[in-house]
Amino acid sequence: MSMHGDHDMGHTVAGWTGTCTAVLGGAVAGVALAADSTGGLVAGGAVVVLAAVVTWVLHLAGWGKPSGPRPVAQHPWRIRDTAARGGHPDCLGCRLAGRKGAVVPVAAPTEVSADDVTAVAVAAAAAERAPAVERVPAEERVPAAQRS
Repeated sequence: MSMHGDHDMGHTVAGWTGTCTAVLGGAVAGVALAADSTGGLVAGGAVVVLAAVVTWVLHLAGWGKPSGPRPVAQHPWRIRDTAARGGHPDCLGCRLAGRKGAVVPVAAPTEVSADDVTAVAVAAAAAERAPAVERVPAEERVPAAQRS
């Protein structure tokens, strides 16, 4: 376990390489600005653009990460993403490379009866009138039809 616990900070080879390259480009541009050098500004900007391209290529090679949380075994930044070859769902970089990614299934909407809505409204109104000690958070309220 890292000092961040089980939280996935998203550190990857692609992320670190792109960030360091972009910082280098920004530093070159900053020095060029102070030195009043147009060529240096262009070179610094080119290094920043290069950082974006390098990050994208490393991501496509599996050294990046998909959006969202990863399994704990894949949290270390040196772990290669084996799913990158097929593309990540909802990933702009993968779509730009022509990779479709897995389709995320969407749950079908469930029907809500009038009794459920009424029960929730009554429970909410009762909770507002109850003393603070007796109040139940909204996520813990259960509709009448689901109570045993």
